[in-house]
Amino acid sequence: MLMEDAIAMLQLHEVPGKAAKMRAYYKVERAYWGLTTPVLDDQARQWRQELSLANRLQLAAGLWESNAHEGRICAAKLLTQARIRPDDCAAWQLLQTWLADVDCAAICDHLCLAGHRRLSANLTRIDEMSNWPQSPHLWTRRAALAITLPWAKMRDPNAANLAIRERALDCAAELAEDPSKIIQQAIAEWIYELSRKSPERAQAFLDAHGNKLRNAARKNASRKLPTPA
Repeated sequence: MLMEDAIAMLQLHEVPGKAAKMRAYYKVERAYWGLTTPVLDDQARQWRQELSLANRLQLAAGLWESNAHEGRICAAKLLTQARIRPDDCAAWQLLQTWLADVDCAAICDHLCLAGHRRLSANLTRIDEMSNWPQSPHLWTRRAALAITLPWAKMRDPNAANLAIRERALDCAAELAEDPSKIIQQAIAEWIYELSRKSPERAQAFLDAHGNKLRNAARKNASRKLPTPA
């Protein structure tokens, strides 16, 4: 599929006036096509069904390189699925190469949804993420927490998933003194979600590292936990 044709298919669904509103909201200078999330979902789903893996990777790479807001989100959605056959290594590598380009929460979140699927498919990939918390790039640091967030929400994790949870908590502890409000919010969200499934482990984290967090993050992280007597 030619990239021009793919972009034209997406732009057929432009909502008049939406692009300008998106530019004002996100405050990142790039192209906006004025598309809704359901349109991106439907088109990505259709392409996942119709295209070979090689063609899908090529299309995803092209959409990412467009630097359009919806183009990058659609690129991530093309790689957001539980199983990619016959092999998902190229998809995982592509997601990692994109990470350095991320510059806003919306694109980061969609990339991390795709990344979560690839990490779930091969838990050893957590080792490849070990240096993300030390990255000078803000969104790479945030992605270390966002990709692993589903493990905070697991009700009955098995031993392998508990190990991922603990690796993520190590990452959160490493980032606890990060001055960025974005990182502080990401840690607070992680611990809050954990507190809904494993309040004892969430409390243990806060007992050990809560003093490193900013007051607002610590408060948000603990809002489901019992108030100390």
